Amino acid sequence: MMVVTRGAPAAPAPWLLYGATGYTGRLIARMAVERGLPPVLAGRNERKLRVLAADLGVEYRVFRLDDAAALEAALADVALVLHCAGPFVHTFRPMVDACLRTRTHYLDITGEIVVFESLAARHAAARGAGILVLPGVGFDVVPSDCLAAHLQRRLPSATRLTLAFQGRGTRPSRGTMLSALEHAHRGGVVRRDGVLTRAALSGKTRAIDFGNGPVTAMAIPWGDVSTAYHSTGIPNIEVYAVLPAGPRRLMAVGRYAGWMLRAPAVRALLRWVVQRQPAGPSDVQRARGVSLLWGEAEDAAGRRVVSRLRGPEGYTFTALTALALVQRVLAGQPPAGFQTPSRAYGADFVLEIPGVTREDAR
Repeated sequence: MMVVTRGAPAAPAPWLLYGATGYTGRLIARMAVERGLPPVLAGRNERKLRVLAADLGVEYRVFRLDDAAALEAALADVALVLHCAGPFVHTFRPMVDACLRTRTHYLDITGEIVVFESLAARHAAARGAGILVLPGVGFDVVPSDCLAAHLQRRLPSATRLTLAFQGRGTRPSRGTMLSALEHAHRGGVVRRDGVLTRAALSGKTRAIDFGNGPVTAMAIPWGDVSTAYHSTGIPNIEVYAVLPAGPRRLMAVGRYAGWMLRAPAVRALLRWVVQRQPAGPSDVQRARGVSLLWGEAEDAAGRRVVSRLRGPEGYTFTALTALALVQRVLAGQPPAGFQTPSRAYGADFVLEIPGVTREDAR
């Protein structure tokens, strides 16, 4: 059953934010209201939604994703849903199915490769419904996707793409860690000759210069292994990151004892540990934090280009890019079908975000 409560707005907001009471959902909701773009808040927990909606002066709706009728009713009068309830491997299908039935544009903040690939496979269905399906509208993967497209623009003959990122002055949220836990047992993934390929990435490192001298980054199965191929057509893609201790340990366990992470008791224990961590970085930490990205494209003739990107802390980045894309979609006719951020709105879209700069280093 769906519960609908009217808040302060005189008219319904044109978009719905599902997963509004999570760490990133709350941040996006707060920033949306501050920018005059109030959403309809949505999720499963009526008490949390009621408190948050009263604080922000907006409408809220309570429903579960496994209640198809309630889900369709909740989407019936909104143009767009921003899906923020992860791990997305468990939540994206019912939401995008409902969006296809109700012809509602779908955006989410996933960074999960399996979600990107599954949604890419539904391109024809989305085009037929006349809706935009745009996953990865946050730090996963807007800045890196736009950087990839910029590098491909600089070197159209590129056959190899390497991306890397570093977050300074921040820490992962509980939701990020839970999503990482869901996929840690699967091992690494790279793009080779256009095909997603399992690879043992733990322990594979590379020295990356983000602008202040080389630092050691670890190869990871980041979303761009999927999305950058759809954006650029470059057939060989790897992603590296400078990781904090927790994610590094999780990747090491996934490589050497992946069977442990498949065991229900072990997964339950790790989820229990994660749930007792802080929800995410504080406002002070976010304000002090910074995101650094680096990218390199090479072609078969040995030509090579390198570019860097600098922007806000990762969760702030996510809120800013997600809201900028919500505004873009609501403002006009978005491209129908599965899209990536750069394919939908160009390699330079990320430069519209406050505090973002880009330089060509080579």
